[in-house]
Amino acid sequence: MPSSTEPPFRLEGRKVWVAGHGGMVGTAIVSRLERESCTILTVPHAEVDLRNQAQVEDWLAANKPEAVFLAAGTVGGIHANDTRPAEFIYDNIMMVANVVNGVWRQCQAKLLYLGSSCIYPRLAPQPMTEEALLSGGLEPTNQWYALAKISGIKLCQAYRRQYGCDFISAMPTNLYGPHDNYDLEASHVVPALIAKTHAARESGAESVEVWGTGKPKRELLYVEDLADALVFLMKSYSQEGHINVGTGVDVTIADLAALVARVIGFEGRFDFVTDKPDGAPRKLLDVSRLSDLGWRAQTDLEEGLRRAYAWYRDNVAGTT
Repeated sequence: MPSSTEPPFRLEGRKVWVAGHGGMVGTAIVSRLERESCTILTVPHAEVDLRNQAQVEDWLAANKPEAVFLAAGTVGGIHANDTRPAEFIYDNIMMVANVVNGVWRQCQAKLLYLGSSCIYPRLAPQPMTEEALLSGGLEPTNQWYALAKISGIKLCQAYRRQYGCDFISAMPTNLYGPHDNYDLEASHVVPALIAKTHAARESGAESVEVWGTGKPKRELLYVEDLADALVFLMKSYSQEGHINVGTGVDVTIADLAALVARVIGFEGRFDFVTDKPDGAPRKLLDVSRLSDLGWRAQTDLEEGLRRAYAWYRDNVAGTT
């Protein structure tokens, strides 16, 4: 895909709304935007529930943002997806529908929608290109979330085609970093490993239990790198096709666990619970389009894990 022929979209002096500013991604976007000389807009969930159309439209009409990062969502790992399917599909569809339609009706801002690599088929050829979308069956354990995210991509494309809206979509790989969710009932693999391994080291336990066989491979992107990529795309990209955001490198869950153990200083073993689901066997994004546009991730996995663990130790483990 060639780079956009549109002139650069400048953020300086503009009002920029970060929807979902309280989450891991939203927090990172707000931090990154502080270097852009723009006015950052946020609104708490208690004041505007993005699932409520009237509240969304009223807020947009009153505040008139000129750029929108749509990072809000109901998210979680395999267990959360598997046990709360109605929440995952309803919440995420309603959020994107209300914000996209509201932006079109009330302010005509440029909008960047944040998807997820789980939109791709479970057995998609690796690394997964953007063309893999809708080419096969989804991973059953997170199909509800994936369907909502696919709907969001198509919604942005539809409004772009019919109304000429400058709506774009980015598909990040698996994320980790500061402000992650460390609730073991809802967390993804990195925060779960960090929390369990830290607890084992502190208690002197000999082992840590890990779901699955340890064989699946995952690509992991430090959240501050994602935020930088999203600002880059907001400023320089304007086309219908969604763009993958990742590192282009993956690691097995077993090797990831060993790396987490080294970062934390845990010398015990990992017990893999093989009767628990693995999820997709591999999830690696083809990031050549983003690379061709001029952006690459800067944080290697071990350094990112050290930063993530430091944040967990200072902000979560130390408060319990």
